[in-house]
Parts: sequence; C-alpha cells; structure tokens
Amino acid sequence: MEDILRPIYQERASQANTLTVLLIEKKHNEDTVTDTFDAILLMIVKDLESAVYIKHYMYENKKAAMHIVKEEQLKEWLLLGSNRKIVEWITHGKVLFDRNEYMSHLKDKLRDFPFHERKLKIGIEFAKLIRRYMDGKVFFDNNQYLDAYNHIVHALHHLARLAVIENGFHPEITVWNQVKQIEPEIFKLYEELITSDESIEKRLELLFLASEFLIHSRTRFCASHLIEIMEEKEQWTINDLLSHSALEHYSVDLGILLEFLIEKNVIEEIYVETKGQALYHRHYKVRKKLS
Repeated sequence: MEDILRPIYQERASQANTLTVLLIEKKHNEDTVTDTFDAILLMIVKDLESAVYIKHYMYENKKAAMHIVKEEQLKEWLLLGSNRKIVEWITHGKVLFDRNEYMSHLKDKLRDFPFHERKLKIGIEFAKLIRRYMDGKVFFDNNQYLDAYNHIVHALHHLARLAVIENGFHPEITVWNQVKQIEPEIFKLYEELITSDESIEKRLELLFLASEFLIHSRTRFCASHLIEIMEEKEQWTINDLLSHSALEHYSVDLGILLEFLIEKNVIEEIYVETKGQALYHRHYKVRKKLS
C-alpha cells in the first residue's frame, strides 16, 4: 500500500507547509485503530483552511484514507484526549517524511509527558469524571437506574484514563488493558459492574460507594491545576475563572467541579453584597488547609 500511496504523500512532502507524514496500516483484527481502512496516511501541516481535511481512496479492494491535520488541531487532540486514536497513530505509525525531525521530537515529548501538561490533562479529566459521577448519582437517587448505569460507566472510564495519566502515560484506545496493569482495583470495579449477577440497583449502589472513596482519595491531587491557579489571587468570580486562558479547556465542567470542591471543603464561597436586598454575589477562593 505504501508504494501505491507514494505519489500522494511525495507531492505533499515537497511543500514547506508539511511537517511530517505517517503511514498507519491495519493489523490483523484491529479494525478500530484505522476505522476499518487498510491504511491511513496522516499528514501534519503548519497551516490549513480547516482543522482537518480527509480524502478516501480505493485500490484493488483495499481502502485508504488521507488525513491532513493542522498542527494546532493535533496539539488540542493530544491535550484534551478528544481523538483517542491519534496517540496510537503517532506511536505505531511508520514515518515516511519528517521535516527537521518534527515527529521524532513529538514522540520524545509523548514519552516524557512533561509534568505541567500532565497536571492540566489530569484536571480536565477529573472535571469530566465529576460531571459523570454527580449526574449519575442524581439519576440513581431518583431510581433512574439505566441512566445512572450509563453515567457510571463513563465515570469509570474517566477514572481509568486518570490512572493512566497519573502514571505518566497517554491513554490509548485499549485503556482497560493499560489500567489492568497499572491500577487493577479500578479494572476490578469496571469488571464487577458489567459482569456481576447482582441486580442493577445493587451493582450501582456498590459502585457509587467504591467510586466515592477512589475519587475522594485523589481529589486534592487531581484538582491541583485549578487550585494553583486560584491561589494566584484572593477570590474569583465564575466568569473570572471561565475566561482564564489556562482553564478554557475545562469548559462546561468547571462549574460542577467547583461545586464538588466546595462540598469537599477544598474551595470555599465568599458572599459579596449587591445593590439588591439580601442578594449576594458568589465568589470563590481556595480554603486554607488546616495544619
């Protein structure tokens, strides 16, 4: 397949805008990595009109796809984990072209996983976990067990990804294989949820109890990115936080994360008078740890 695709990538590689070209070929019984295609041609470019440009090809009953990705989009995927396949493509893809060792440096960075990047990813993943966990708890308390089940499965998945990131690795598509080795306790929870013979109500009840402990035990560490930013000044409005450049990727999950941290006595509320009678602005600050 590489020989067939060569004219396509050679034309692109000759352009100064192209940073690197990778070939990812489908392995036996691993259709998910390449979206059922026999080969993926991944090109990273400095600039592009849209974030991603894709073309599909056919050759002698074989399918190939070319993905041209803007460098800025690639960085966002790696930061947010919003494209689960990209880490595997970068890790296992064959380098066909590499301007100024761009891909070589990127692979080194992925392996090293700088701590400041890891801390941000942990914060974002923790916010997603809290969103799923708290929404699931509301459904459970209202006897909506199927909806609660859906949310706790997602919560466990975020917990699994957190464990992987905490250990200095990027979560891959097969995250549960990673977690089974890294933190078998979380894997066991997931296994019990989906394979237990107990009623769905009983399974969820046990899961929420176990999850509460696992979440509580890592709250300060997982929220450290947000806490360090909030310690930069005495108090914050919600709009101050939402408009802070370092918190933009928390998005809609920031509000519920704040509520959770208030409940856990990590953040405290400050009430500021308004012109309205008995109406206060709600500000936030980091609660001082008791010595």
